[in-house]
Amino acid sequence: MLMDRTARRAATLIASVLSCDGLLHLCWSTGSTWPAHDVTSLSYAVLGADVPFTPPVLLPLATALFTASGVVVARARQDRPHVLLRLGTWAVAAGLSLRGLAGVYWLFTKDPGTAFYWLNLGAYTPLCAALAAAAVRVARPEPVAHREDAVRVR
Repeated sequence: MLMDRTARRAATLIASVLSCDGLLHLCWSTGSTWPAHDVTSLSYAVLGADVPFTPPVLLPLATALFTASGVVVARARQDRPHVLLRLGTWAVAAGLSLRGLAGVYWLFTKDPGTAFYWLNLGAYTPLCAALAAAAVRVARPEPVAHREDAVRVR
């Protein structure tokens, strides 16, 4: 039996956001600086620091984002529990949680006059927290009530 509708919707949300982020990383790996006007501005807006936006940095990140997206969707679509997909989804939840916690830390350490501060406050950190919660929903085993119903049906 497939996961319930809530878990499948959570997986779709996670996969959509991670895939869009992966596409942004691919776009930036071509030399584009959208939506900023230069690489330095983009780096400070996205990361709050001057970090190289080069293919050797961006392509592995895009690969990780697309892989995480695929793992979460596969976990939600499986008809029998598979330990590797469950562990992979827990890893996605952990990564999103760590980014969310780092975002909370940065709220106390970064300059409130920067674009990064406000993007972190209004978008990055809340989105990571919501996606982490959604990933936990997808990763956890089916509720016991569902298993009991399945046993009664047999």
